[in-house]
Amino acid sequence: IGAVRSALIPLATLITPNLAEAAVLLDTGKAESEAEMRDQARALLGLGCRAALIKGGHGTGDRALDVLADASGTETFASPRVATPHTHGTGCTLSAAIVALLAQGPTLADAVRRAKAYVWQGLQAGRTLGVGGGRGPVDHLFAIRRGAPPA
Repeated sequence: IGAVRSALIPLATLITPNLAEAAVLLDTGKAESEAEMRDQARALLGLGCRAALIKGGHGTGDRALDVLADASGTETFASPRVATPHTHGTGCTLSAAIVALLAQGPTLADAVRRAKAYVWQGLQAGRTLGVGGGRGPVDHLFAIRRGAPPA
């Protein structure tokens, strides 16, 4: 954890810890509210990264909240929770989608918004995907089968 804090995070443009990972990085308790998520996201900037997105998919409530902090401030992204056990890989999917979208030139906040929409749609489509055992993956290919690019 020390090496991640001191050597890796200062090199990062964006870090995307979930609630538990953010707590470990900050050596504090897990954020329980949007206000605490905002505080922790700002605190993560103090470790040297240019932006921090705390992912709240493991949180509680009817909305999944993610909080982005960068030099311009903080922004919260919310989506309804999807009732599915097929959530394996959502964090990796979100970060990969953000990077792919950033390569197209939008702002970081817009890339996060669009990537979150993509993951949400993949969760919706993956509810009945039936791939793997136990906690299956999101449906990464939903847009291809649908015939239109993701929103």
